[in-house]
Amino acid sequence: MDVLSPSRDLPDWLRLALTPHLGAHVYALLKAFGLPRHIFEQPTARLLAVVPLAMAQTLHRPASPDILHAIAATQDWLSQDNRHIVTLADPAYPPVLLTLPDPPLLLYVRGHLAALQRSALAIVGARNATPDGIDNARAFARHLAGNGWCVVSGLAQGVDAAAHAGAIDAGPHAAGTIAVMGTGVDLVYPARHRKLADAIADHGALISELPLGTGPRKHHFPRRNRLIAGLSQGVLVVEAAVQSGSLITARLAADANREVFAIPGSIHSPLARGCHALIRQGAKLVETAEDILEELRTPELLRPIDHGPHRKTPLADARRTRIVEIGEDAPMDDDEKDDDGEGHVNGGSPTAQSLDARMTAHATDHGDRTDPLLAALGFDPVSIETLAARTGMDAASLSARLVTLELAGDVHALPGDRYQRRARR
Repeated sequence: MDVLSPSRDLPDWLRLALTPHLGAHVYALLKAFGLPRHIFEQPTARLLAVVPLAMAQTLHRPASPDILHAIAATQDWLSQDNRHIVTLADPAYPPVLLTLPDPPLLLYVRGHLAALQRSALAIVGARNATPDGIDNARAFARHLAGNGWCVVSGLAQGVDAAAHAGAIDAGPHAAGTIAVMGTGVDLVYPARHRKLADAIADHGALISELPLGTGPRKHHFPRRNRLIAGLSQGVLVVEAAVQSGSLITARLAADANREVFAIPGSIHSPLARGCHALIRQGAKLVETAEDILEELRTPELLRPIDHGPHRKTPLADARRTRIVEIGEDAPMDDDEKDDDGEGHVNGGSPTAQSLDARMTAHATDHGDRTDPLLAALGFDPVSIETLAARTGMDAASLSARLVTLELAGDVHALPGDRYQRRARR
């Protein structure tokens, strides 16, 4: 395939990407004829050797008005600062994505193209993460970004948002963060993450393979997850239920010979069970970000990328974890739910969701409808000071409420003025 992609070829790349129902045929077409413009120059008879008749006729005809309009709108979008489109033939295309069986034809990018070339590690997990999960995702991301690893996640609520925020916390000289979107890159879903998305564009990049204007649909998120896994040398799962989209991302990472890491949690927490299942299947248990750095410093994972004549870049000799069944048929519960924050931008935490609302949502998800303080406790021992920071309550009010919860059998009081949620049987 001719790998040169001058700017004059971009309309043809866009037309090819926007042509409906091509599916896997697109790779056969590129292999057979080269650049997209060469495909569109072929007579129907030659195209028939690669694709069915209806598809050959569509490719031979001039582009439809709808496609021409979309191409023009995309070129207008590109005229703004920090807007890019990177095609398969572009030297800026992330080389690790070429190891996928179905690499995107092109990527829409908002932010800095240099972020696509950085060593990356994905951090994923539950939308309804516990306060401990939020804190862990943010702390791990901050440390990893500060040590040269670009943090990749999916811009969802919970763990994803905390991971992006943690990478941003590491500062302008850190490796930054990439958000892989399940919508067009010109949209932000959930809408309450608009400020976070702007910060990500400043410290890294927002990317999508979906056309501009594409809204969130359930079937977009598995494809997004394959890019999260594909861009990264490893995937860290912070919290996940046994059936969740995060475990599908972990399986995709294992299938692509990436490393899979998981943070263990309380045996009583539903959101620890997915991580424990991953660990039983071969994922590496990690307790600190340094555990990940030590693993990824091995020579096998730091060999220079061999672009080769076709820029194929398999991850050299990485140990493949045996995570093949987990998440195979899991529902995409981390991403498919409708968001109720359309048009809302929270001006507080970079996670773009107030703590009280987050705790209330978490309490509802786990049956704790009467007291959001239980959600703030989580299942790990915490101090009064930590609870005060999470809830905004003063120490006296917290102490009184904790006594009530202890008498009700919902909370353990531990030595050193620490408290732990009691599991329900």
